[in-house]
Amino acid sequence: MRSWVYRAAWVAASLFVVVGAVFAIAWLKTEADLARVYEVADPPLPMTSAPEALARGEHLYTVTGCVECHGEAGRGKVFIDAGPVAFVVAPNLTPAAMGERYDADALGVAIRHGVGPDGRPLRVMPSTDFMNLSDEDTAALVAYLQALPASGNQPGTTDIRPLGRVMALFGKLHLVPAADIDHAPRTRTAPPAGATAEYGAYLAQVCTGCHGMAWTGQRVPGTPPELPPAPNLTAHATGLQGWTEADFLRVFREGKRPDGGDVHPFMPWRSYGQMSDVEMQAIWKHLSALPPTEGLPRRAPG
Repeated sequence: MRSWVYRAAWVAASLFVVVGAVFAIAWLKTEADLARVYEVADPPLPMTSAPEALARGEHLYTVTGCVECHGEAGRGKVFIDAGPVAFVVAPNLTPAAMGERYDADALGVAIRHGVGPDGRPLRVMPSTDFMNLSDEDTAALVAYLQALPASGNQPGTTDIRPLGRVMALFGKLHLVPAADIDHAPRTRTAPPAGATAEYGAYLAQVCTGCHGMAWTGQRVPGTPPELPPAPNLTAHATGLQGWTEADFLRVFREGKRPDGGDVHPFMPWRSYGQMSDVEMQAIWKHLSALPPTEGLPRRAPG
């Protein structure tokens, strides 16, 4: 009996040491990742305060999903409160909150590179979705942010908690998207706006954070296990095979799948549904032209 107790105690102590070591390694690794300094030297943004640019920026703020995280008029909000994993805050983006830390080009760097004014990476900022946003579109989005009404809202500070750091260590939480971005200076342009697959590929970059860089679906890093994976968006049998353009548009206009079921509420279809018919048609042409590639089980995009 006594030897069994000793063995159990030894196993428990060993497990405690292993778990403690994993948490320690995760903490050190994530701290090192967050302390890394990135050099970004993009060309200055072509800023303008023309009404059409501000309107374009407001449109982009909605249809690229910024509003889902940062809230109406950029006032910021708590985006995720996942207990031991993370407390994620999308900060107040109004000029009153940004102060002198972010000029126009610094905002552009935050959007497209996920890097703050001190050169350090922003936590959980999905900049891989925006890294190819054109200079003109980025300038329009920044101009809109700089024209927002002042707000003193203070939603809090992002805190990546112990379990979240372990998940980041094992690639289950995309803590530092800046690490996956090419930070070499370059000029970015958009294809001509129109109902074309080329323009659709440009617009559909905002879908890659959830659906994967090849749009073949994935379990979104950091999401709880009860949340379904983001589905395959290629024309494979596990994806959109058999869908029509009308089926696709209905998802975003009505929140309904082709079978009449509701789209999962995690999918921000109301925001993306603010896209024009031309924009939605362009995305459909892009997705429907992708090579059918096996992905996750068939579901509607949401």
